[in-house]
Amino acid sequence: MKRFHINNVKLKNKLLIVFIIAVIIPVVLTNVIFYSVTTENVKARKMKDLNLSLEQVANEFERAIEDAVEVSTVLYADSYLYGFLERRYDKEIDFIVAYNSFFRDMNKFTPIYSSVHSISLYTNNDSVLFAGGINRITNDIKGSRWYSRMLEARSLYPVVTRTIGSSGNFDTFSVIRELGYFSESSTQKIIKIDLNMAVIEQAFQNLTFQGDIYLVNANGIIEYSTNPRVFWKKTFKPFDSVSIADNREVIEQLYKTNYLNGWRVVGVVSDDALVKEVTSSRKSIIYLTLLNILIPSLIIIYITSNIHRRLTRVMRHVRRLESQKFEVMDDEYYKDEIGVLTSEFNRMTKKIKELINDVYVASIQKKEIELQRKQAQLSALQSQINPHFLFNVLETIRMRSLMKNETETSKIIHNMAVILRRSFIWGKDWVTVKEEIHLITCFLEIQHYRFDDKMQYQINVDNTAYDAIIPHMSLIPFVENASIHGIEPLKEQGLITITIKKQEESLVCEINDNGIGMDQSMYNSLFDSLQKEELSGESIGVRNVYHRLKMQYQDHFSFDLKSKKGEGTTVRLVLPYQKQ
Repeated sequence: MKRFHINNVKLKNKLLIVFIIAVIIPVVLTNVIFYSVTTENVKARKMKDLNLSLEQVANEFERAIEDAVEVSTVLYADSYLYGFLERRYDKEIDFIVAYNSFFRDMNKFTPIYSSVHSISLYTNNDSVLFAGGINRITNDIKGSRWYSRMLEARSLYPVVTRTIGSSGNFDTFSVIRELGYFSESSTQKIIKIDLNMAVIEQAFQNLTFQGDIYLVNANGIIEYSTNPRVFWKKTFKPFDSVSIADNREVIEQLYKTNYLNGWRVVGVVSDDALVKEVTSSRKSIIYLTLLNILIPSLIIIYITSNIHRRLTRVMRHVRRLESQKFEVMDDEYYKDEIGVLTSEFNRMTKKIKELINDVYVASIQKKEIELQRKQAQLSALQSQINPHFLFNVLETIRMRSLMKNETETSKIIHNMAVILRRSFIWGKDWVTVKEEIHLITCFLEIQHYRFDDKMQYQINVDNTAYDAIIPHMSLIPFVENASIHGIEPLKEQGLITITIKKQEESLVCEINDNGIGMDQSMYNSLFDSLQKEELSGESIGVRNVYHRLKMQYQDHFSFDLKSKKGEGTTVRLVLPYQKQ
């Protein structure tokens, strides 16, 4: 078996091996490690932020409950309340007087605590009448879920549970507490405080938490959820029955207060949301990696091909010496090793030929450069009308104006250069609304400079409309018409208003002016001209835009023009909303 040696490997393959080991492998490994480390760091930071958001949700819910608990604690130690509920009322008027006196004090809590919606009292004292906030403990009450929860707890602390709201669902949080602080009276007394669900919902609608939130009680039952697929208002669904995909992370905040002991707020968020920032830039990393590989590859291919081609030519000429073909190579003017080798080979070949032929006259034909000379002359003529000359002159004038502190003149010259550049160099057929508005602004700034306060303008563009694409220079002809034919003839101040907004799947563009307007004959003449194909005569700019829009959108756009003599003109374009 032949022993491997690096000197036996062709130079082209040597360079390929060096390229793979020194460029491709390090670039790929570096980018993979960078992406992995960045992903883990972003995920850890995102988890920390989500924990803080979930802790904020838990604290806001606990504060809402604490308000109700605080109210219940005040009433729990209110001897006047005990006397009011335990007293025997022989006459209805006695109860009414006591009721009015008591509820004036009790109703003071609702305005103070925004989380408290209503306060209800329950008693088995049959001399107490049914009134607002006063109820008897009936068999229906004893059969209710909240009453059973209160009896099961048998605690000095209040019980937090869900109760039936006005919709008939279990969609209201209530704080239940049995009153038994002062006496062991046979009269049963219960206070029920319903919470303001708007406050609860606001606590859980945390916009910074990008996932589903669950409020789970000590028995593992879902008491509240932002997940629309969990019908928590109608059922008492265990949290363990919720299907959580493997690609989702679960974080918890546990309550330790007596009345919420064992309750917890659970957040479920997808892994994609955690690394969304990195995922969005993954394509950029891949493209950068490919670019880092592509550029060195092209360089290596070019250098390798060049070396291989030149060495092959040297070897081919060496083999031709056997056939007495003494040909000179044209590569001797290069200064690298192959160039030196070629130079020495040529010197040897010439010496041999001199020895063989005592007299040898070599003639070299003149190069044909007449055509190149003519082409150079033609290019020189073309360069005389190159529009870049105008741009350079305008830029020179602008810089001179800046040097003389003529900033307004400099700005107008800059705007003029922008308009000329867009007029001379068409570039692309489609532009963004942002680019078109920039061109319009340059034009209107020039007009404002010319006519001072007589020419005013307003531009209103929705943020969602800036990235939309429209045909190149499809709005500025209407703005130019509004300025030149509408505002300039006015004696008083004129105003041009440009409004662009996105409506559903359409882009609505309006150009309005308070200029001289058009009479009916001019109006009819303009619309008749839109049906003509030739682009000459009057209103050529409007016709040009109209026909270009028709070619681009066919019948999927609308053009409307309203004008009245002495009141102004409004142009309305409705185009399909498109983005790059």
